[in-house]
Amino acid sequence: MSDSEAYTIHPIAHIQSDFAEKFGIPRQSGLVEDLEARVVFTPDFRVAEALRGIEQYSHLWLVWQFSQAAGRPWHPTVRPPRLGGNVRMGVFATRSPCRPNALGLSCVRLVRVEWDAPDGPALRVAGADLLDGTPIYDVKPYLPYVDSHPDARGGFSDKTAHRTLGVDFPPDLLNKVPAEKRDALLGVLAQDPRPAYQHDPARVYGMAFAGLTVRFTVDDAPDKMLLTVTAVE
Repeated sequence: MSDSEAYTIHPIAHIQSDFAEKFGIPRQSGLVEDLEARVVFTPDFRVAEALRGIEQYSHLWLVWQFSQAAGRPWHPTVRPPRLGGNVRMGVFATRSPCRPNALGLSCVRLVRVEWDAPDGPALRVAGADLLDGTPIYDVKPYLPYVDSHPDARGGFSDKTAHRTLGVDFPPDLLNKVPAEKRDALLGVLAQDPRPAYQHDPARVYGMAFAGLTVRFTVDDAPDKMLLTVTAVE
């Protein structure tokens, strides 16, 4: 690689989300529409002029870094969770974080521009699948006439069923969650936060969300498919 091909990029923003750890983050952007986050620009890019016209778009692309995977060696094949972690596929045929440049791409809905926020202007977005503090390298508008391909093939992802769980969240425990966070949390739990290869109905899982630890079990027998919340701490 020549020197002219090498390029150093710097974050223009960071995400503020309710996820302090990887476990529980939706597997793709847009799966939980009630899940809101903020794109907060670094001081050098905290410029209102740079966002002129962005409110005309309903959705945005975020280019970001898998910060917990950055600097790790990459491998030409990975084990996609959607295939149970038992089948190897080419890294460029997956969205695995273990890739040469550890870059991610998410499509999010623009809720509003927070022009007058103390750390603004900032972007309030919905459907983000990012860990709190994730560095963002670029923001681009989503263009339906070129970015939407309804007839596109989804590869092996189309062959693995995407399922949602019923959620039993006792009212006394749900009341411990701030009211404005409840729909988002219910949506995250319904997406089944467990690794795809874990199916032990007796196992108690713990997920960090919005400063809380939510504990739950999952019975995914075909006739049940139920996640039960057992504690909120």
